[in-house]
Amino acid sequence: MDERDVRLLKAIAERETGSPEALHEATGIPVSTIHYRLNNLREEGIIANDRYEIDLEELGLDVTVIIEVHADYKGSYEEFADRLLTVEGVTNVYFTMGETDFIVVARLSESGMVERLIAEFEQLEGVDRTDSTFVISAIEEREALQSYELETLLEELVE
Repeated sequence: MDERDVRLLKAIAERETGSPEALHEATGIPVSTIHYRLNNLREEGIIANDRYEIDLEELGLDVTVIIEVHADYKGSYEEFADRLLTVEGVTNVYFTMGETDFIVVARLSESGMVERLIAEFEQLEGVDRTDSTFVISAIEEREALQSYELETLLEELVE
């Protein structure tokens, strides 16, 4: 990965588009070069898909719950995480260190669904207990690259 790739990825995150024309405006990189580099980044798996951002609140999935899962499971943590992902509404699962084994994020349509969600977790073999936190308001949700200055990304990622 070189400086142009990092500049492209940062522009994609900030502009929330993969449009070569919009990326050209943001970076000054020629459109034909952008096409070529986007294809390479897809082949390398760095760009996973074409993103169509959906406003989950407008859609009706406006309740966010963060659940700490304390577990005593058999097998690998990946297998256990896969079981957590089977619960409807779960969007993210993180394996963690410390007292909490997993952090789970769920997006739900209404607060009544939280009871169903927690009941499903507690029925999963290996779940000892859960601690849930309602998100009152999302102050800001952004892509990881949006939280970095371009110079930092260039220092850390360019080979």
